[in-house]
Amino acid sequence: MLFPTTIAGSLPKPSWLAEPDKLWPKWRLDGAELAQGKLDATLLMIKMQEDAGIDIVCDGEMSRQHFVHGFLDYVEGIDTVNKVEMGIRADRYKAMVPVVRGKLTLKGRVHEAEARHARAHTTRKLKITMPGPMTISDTIADAHYGDKVKMAFAFADLLNAEAKALEKDGVDVIQFDEPAFNVFMDEVPTWGIEALHRAIDGLQCTTAVHICYGYGIKANIDWKNSLGEEWRQYEKIFPALAKSRVKQISLEAINSRVPLNLLSLLESKDLLVGVIDVASDIVETPDKVASVIADVMKYVPKERIVCCTNCGMAPMHRNIAEAKLKALGDGAKLARQRFG
Repeated sequence: MLFPTTIAGSLPKPSWLAEPDKLWPKWRLDGAELAQGKLDATLLMIKMQEDAGIDIVCDGEMSRQHFVHGFLDYVEGIDTVNKVEMGIRADRYKAMVPVVRGKLTLKGRVHEAEARHARAHTTRKLKITMPGPMTISDTIADAHYGDKVKMAFAFADLLNAEAKALEKDGVDVIQFDEPAFNVFMDEVPTWGIEALHRAIDGLQCTTAVHICYGYGIKANIDWKNSLGEEWRQYEKIFPALAKSRVKQISLEAINSRVPLNLLSLLESKDLLVGVIDVASDIVETPDKVASVIADVMKYVPKERIVCCTNCGMAPMHRNIAEAKLKALGDGAKLARQRFG
């Protein structure tokens, strides 16, 4: 099928599960009720995606407060009590972060419950997302390894263990989210992709890496406004990614200042092209989605295009996110009619 659809990963949590319209919401349940609520919300988000015509569905990250810390919650060796302030994404913003104080090991499975629950309740292809090792190393302080790269590779080994388990759970696509790739461009070819290779080592399922300009929050929007008329970060990392073992690249397109001719640098990779803007509440029309696909087709063979969102939708209003999912599904269907 031409132009299959998927999402970058996260969706807004139901208001009965967590605070609405927040990137890092507080849970409104606890204990056994919270555990069940996460699974109920996972089913709700799968149904929302299926109704919208999404072909490769996600769990919506319903079991995580944050895309990085949802993984860190299951890692030993991290001090989550005595946090320190640290600049993130080259000091784009500061945050109080946990500290690595000992050897990193997994406490157990991370995403088993939601992955198996989702797999049991959909016949469509299933994608699960996890943070990439470079992005994790840029979102946590180190008081043990003494070297950012060494710590990133330690996280990569943990990610790989969970990824292999997810594959056995029946997950079809495992995606690693690496927004840090758009910040530390010089480090991506020297060690970032190597760490990503460690995370995907031995996997037979489809692997993907998501690289974008961030959620639609003020810090990211302000950063985008500082990047000038053309956003050329992708130009520095795409040649190295084209030679990588990752099968799919997820990137930003609609309403961005990314020169689309840069996509040709990715050669034979399948591209998850963002045709839905997550930094705006304006709902795209199917015609707009199809027109972005047409623009991308000037540089990428249509057989390699997967229609996606620019980034996660976690902080969005739920009704807006639902309408945008419908636009995604309808727009891809229209593109099939026009270009198939």
